[in-house]
Amino acid sequence: MLSSLRGFKDVLSDEALKWQWVETVTHEVFSAFGFSPIQVPLLEDVRLFHASVGATSDIVEKQMYAFDDLDGKRIGLRPEATASVMRAYIEHNLHTGPVPTKLYYSGPMFRHERPQAGRLRQFHQMGAEVIGVLKPHHDVELLSLLAYLFERLTIRGIVLQINSIGCPVCRPLYRNELLAFLQGYLSKLCENCRRRSRENPLRVLDCKEASCRGIASASPSPLDHLCAECAHHFRAVQEGLSRLNIPFLIQPRLVRGLDYYTKTVFEATSEHLGAQSAVAAGGRYDGLAEALGGAPTPALGFAIGMERLMALLDPTQVPERPLQLFLIPLGSAASKMLSPILYALRKRGMRCEMGDEEASLKSQMKRGDRLSAQYVLIVGNAEIEAGVAQIRNMQNKVQQGCALTDLTNNLLAVLNA
Repeated sequence: MLSSLRGFKDVLSDEALKWQWVETVTHEVFSAFGFSPIQVPLLEDVRLFHASVGATSDIVEKQMYAFDDLDGKRIGLRPEATASVMRAYIEHNLHTGPVPTKLYYSGPMFRHERPQAGRLRQFHQMGAEVIGVLKPHHDVELLSLLAYLFERLTIRGIVLQINSIGCPVCRPLYRNELLAFLQGYLSKLCENCRRRSRENPLRVLDCKEASCRGIASASPSPLDHLCAECAHHFRAVQEGLSRLNIPFLIQPRLVRGLDYYTKTVFEATSEHLGAQSAVAAGGRYDGLAEALGGAPTPALGFAIGMERLMALLDPTQVPERPLQLFLIPLGSAASKMLSPILYALRKRGMRCEMGDEEASLKSQMKRGDRLSAQYVLIVGNAEIEAGVAQIRNMQNKVQQGCALTDLTNNLLAVLNA
């Protein structure tokens, strides 16, 4: 028997309904904050990710699904969406529209890594990007959107951690000091971090290995090396969050694992997710547009891991959409009469199902009960002759007559009562 690939998961009906609710809330929140949706391809030229994520990053070197297509072009399944959104921004000259450009997306991403709780090889993200603005109040606006989204989804216990990793002016000085510090601990670093210490020492601070985390906790902090402009920007972000009463924690060694980040970086974490505690993360990437061949363009954004978000969701907060009416036809005449009624009710937004004309009343009642129908409507030859159907409330078991004349509106009156 064939089964799904390792690290790939089917999202079945009950869980899929929760996903739909989350996405509905997300669309409402993003729209309220002035964001417009964008859809970017699953497949991209791998050079896009070499230029953005970093050719020596673990994502590009080890995790990306990359292959030659039938034309011999090297392509890859997207491991993240920010680079694709920025590519679309440049390619379609979106800078000619209103500033800032505020976009949001949702969909699957792909990375070939060891599957574990909250981390699959096909995983899903929703995210937001603000392109074309440099002021710190836009950082605050984006973080307030994230805080409000968690509030709307009734997800509690989220800790917002923020930091600044500087800019091309001040980061080289910090990088050199961090590199000098790490030289004394090379033998104690994991194999990946020994390589990272040569290529991009900031990534050592992002390692999840216990030995490396201990070393990172004693390392120099980028906050002690910020230039005046970066320090002012970070203070303004903190002040803006405080004005909105959004709690935050300064995490002085928080970095992001992708090359394009600058200045503000952040994570939203939960103690209920175990080792993989981040449910959302992001920051500024003021140099990404230029790295992709566009004009220098400041930008910032975040991504939320849907699988991790779903693990935090309180199922009692997800509104159910019950089956409102189960139509029971007893015989072909009743079935023919009820078929247009079923269609008319569905067009009015009612969730309805109809039974099998050849099945007994008892078996159809059992089916209606298994479907958790709020009401069942019984129509057979006797009801047609009398001109009155029987509608039964499945919660209190009260049954009453319902005139067949103008049956659709009569049923709507009962269902909407």
